[in-house]
Amino acid sequence: MELSHPLFLTLRTSEFLIFSNNSIVGKFPVAVYDISKLEILDLSQNYFVGSIPDDIDSLSRLTYLNLCANNFTGNIPAAIGRIPELRTLYLNDNLFNGTFPPEIGNLSKLEQLYMARNGFLPSKLPSNFTQLKKLKMLWIAGANLIGEIPQMIGEMVALEHLDLSSNELTGNIPGSLFMLMNLRLLYLYRNKLSGEIPQVVEALNLNVIDLSQNNLTGTIPVDFGKLDKLSGLSLFFNQLSGEIPESIGRLPALKDFALFSNNLSGSIPPDLGRYSALETFQVASNRLTGNLPEYLCHGGSLIGVVAFDNKLGGELPKSLENCSSLQIVRISNNAIFGNIPVGLWTASNLQQLMINDNSFTGELPNQVSTSLSRLEISNNRFSGSITIEGNSWRNLVVFNTSNNLFTGAIPQELTAFRNLTTLLLDKNQLNGALPPNIISWKSLTTLNLGQNQLSGEIPVEIAFLPRLLELDLSDNKFSGQIPPQLGLLILTFLNLSSNLLFGKIPTGYENAAYSSSFLNNPGLCASRPSLYLKVCFSRPQKSRKTSIPLLALISSVLITSFLLALLFSFIIIRVHRKRSHRSDSEWKFINFQRLNFTESNILSGLTESNLIGSGGSGKVYRVAANGSIVVAVKRIWNDRPLEHKLEKEFLAEVEILSTIRHLNIVKLLCCITNDNSKLLVYEYLVNHSLDQWLHTENRSNSAPSSGNHDTCLAKWAWRHMQEGKSIVGALDEEIKEPCYVDEMSNVFQLGVFCTSTVPSARPQMKEVLQILLGRSHPLVHGVKNTRREYDSTPLLKN
Repeated sequence: MELSHPLFLTLRTSEFLIFSNNSIVGKFPVAVYDISKLEILDLSQNYFVGSIPDDIDSLSRLTYLNLCANNFTGNIPAAIGRIPELRTLYLNDNLFNGTFPPEIGNLSKLEQLYMARNGFLPSKLPSNFTQLKKLKMLWIAGANLIGEIPQMIGEMVALEHLDLSSNELTGNIPGSLFMLMNLRLLYLYRNKLSGEIPQVVEALNLNVIDLSQNNLTGTIPVDFGKLDKLSGLSLFFNQLSGEIPESIGRLPALKDFALFSNNLSGSIPPDLGRYSALETFQVASNRLTGNLPEYLCHGGSLIGVVAFDNKLGGELPKSLENCSSLQIVRISNNAIFGNIPVGLWTASNLQQLMINDNSFTGELPNQVSTSLSRLEISNNRFSGSITIEGNSWRNLVVFNTSNNLFTGAIPQELTAFRNLTTLLLDKNQLNGALPPNIISWKSLTTLNLGQNQLSGEIPVEIAFLPRLLELDLSDNKFSGQIPPQLGLLILTFLNLSSNLLFGKIPTGYENAAYSSSFLNNPGLCASRPSLYLKVCFSRPQKSRKTSIPLLALISSVLITSFLLALLFSFIIIRVHRKRSHRSDSEWKFINFQRLNFTESNILSGLTESNLIGSGGSGKVYRVAANGSIVVAVKRIWNDRPLEHKLEKEFLAEVEILSTIRHLNIVKLLCCITNDNSKLLVYEYLVNHSLDQWLHTENRSNSAPSSGNHDTCLAKWAWRHMQEGKSIVGALDEEIKEPCYVDEMSNVFQLGVFCTSTVPSARPQMKEVLQILLGRSHPLVHGVKNTRREYDSTPLLKN
């Protein structure tokens, strides 16, 4: 139903009109102007399009206007600032691509202003907004704000909730902001703020402070220790230094503590968790020393401990032993020692235990938490045998015990882990044969048992693991032949070196990609001498006695044959050299454009000093042809001359390529060929990213933030998720079948992770494969946490 319906004739005396959360289409319904007593207008969560009318101030009695979650575009009109009784204004989650007016600052009775998640033109926060003395809620996140936060923001004395996150704000955080006595929630994350955090804090009602993902320097204010109502402190991804104030550890309401990826040093406050029900503790990637706080799980609510990449020592806190709420422990790359408490191994909700690169000792327990999916304990000093009992290990997906002191055999029970994708038992002292029934590892992609003392034959069952990509059995005592079926696997990495294997290697691995996969196995051979292995003999030598005359006859024939072969080879070599010399000089020059350089200009520039790249098919040179003209020359070499038919096909394809004209395709200028090489000459473009070449001109010419202003698709998708927007809304309507929405959403999230600006945060291709095959849970991103109204930190959910 459109709102030009005669129904409005019956509503002329109404004081409120609420049509939220319907499927109403069309433009803003100016028919509502006829409702003279209208005070509340709610058109939110519909499909309204176009701009808000310039005469919207005709609704002069409005106190509440909610237009959020529609498709309004253009500017927010100045007339909206001339509705004097307005107390609540919701304009968030639209498609505004113009500006918002400073006249909003004239709404003296305004208490709530929401303009977040719009594509405004780059705009500064108007200084006259500080006149909004009654404003309690100001939410302009993800709205392309630039410039500095006005120092006069401290005059907005009623402010309780300030969210300017996910913008391009620069400069310092105003000191007056931390003097607002009513301020409870402060979100300035994901901006470009710099300088120090104001050290004087009198805003004692603060409940959440999130200043993460900026360029802040200096120390954490000691005054934060006065904030008795503070439940969440997020300062991660900054450049803060110095020590964490001890007083913060005694805050009674603190639940979420995220200071990772800074330059913090010194000890962690020892009382952290002692006086509050701490839930998340994240201090990874700093330079912290000392022990983990003893009382982390004292309140019984701790979900995660993330403290990897520090200089922490000592033993694990005893409070972790009986911490049933604990889900994730990530403390890799420290100097923590001692045994892992039994209660931690079996914590009922524990999903990830990642304690690599420490000095832990002791043995693995027989049973672990049934929720455990990732166990990484490499580069420690664990010992004893790997003993597994019952089904408690059944959900394990990643099992990494590399570089420890484990002994004994690989347990038969390990083959029952059907969800296992990664098994790393290398650099230990394991012995005996591999257990049978490994055929059950249907999900396994990586198997590394190298540098142990394993023996026996390589089981043929390995060849039938359908997902296997990496196999390392090197530096063991495996004997016998390599199963021929192993050659059916398409492995990205294979290492069977330094064993006692013999016989012929599988035909599928007789290529250069596996040239170092079979070293130091004296009994192995190949059908051709290209893998540092001896050549296999097709027939065994006979041992019968031969008469002396027969031997003499055979010797004479062999010597004569050898001399004839030598003479023939000499003739062939001379002919080949002449032909090669002739063919090298007989270049065929085919130009596709009008050129002012010759074949000799190009050939003289193919020197090592001009080399800019190389690959499996050839090399690429930067050549200055005829002085000022610079071209890129790709040289493709052949092991042997192409057949005439293939040569014609190659030249035909090159000619087609030369006719293509497109802004984003480099122009092919000419082709120079002979029997041994093919030279493709392109116009030369200096190094830039693909994104810059594809989008820079479009951005400069695009209509205003079209939604493409100064951002590429990957950045847009990342921001879309960070802001908590529905992924479903970003999917292409033409292919968004309801039955595929979940799969499409998973691929969308996966694409965001694969294009992360931090390389270490990107998943490996084997993990991507598992997710696409539906054999692994999708990666979980740190999206907006609606339960607590602020951004959840990503490390606990990665």
